[in-house]
Amino acid sequence: MADADDVRRLALSLPGVVEIDSDGFDFRVGGKGFVWSYPERLPGKPRVIRTDVAVLFVGDEAEKQALLLGEPDLFFTVPGYDGLPLVMLRLPAVDVDRLTELVTDAWQMRAPAELTTDPAP
Repeated sequence: MADADDVRRLALSLPGVVEIDSDGFDFRVGGKGFVWSYPERLPGKPRVIRTDVAVLFVGDEAEKQALLLGEPDLFFTVPGYDGLPLVMLRLPAVDVDRLTELVTDAWQMRAPAELTTDPAP
């Protein structure tokens, strides 16, 4: 079971990451968001920042669909995210090892090349 503190610890351990001031968590690398807390919008109600749900950048629609179909207990989406390479992750349903993999993958897809490539020996 993971939580917002795990997301924060993992994200900030990666090179070049900055945390944007928010009511939840919001992490960027190279000016691009890769993981943030879910801003839930229900009809007729004010937006609620859900720190028990992380929005993750996943790269493309194929990866998004694979996660949604393959692990529906962990991932979901909402109509406002249609066509965007983003999924919502239920933090209480994921273990820290899997969260580490997901946050690192999202970071790698958004980080500038100089942060993700190893220097030549």
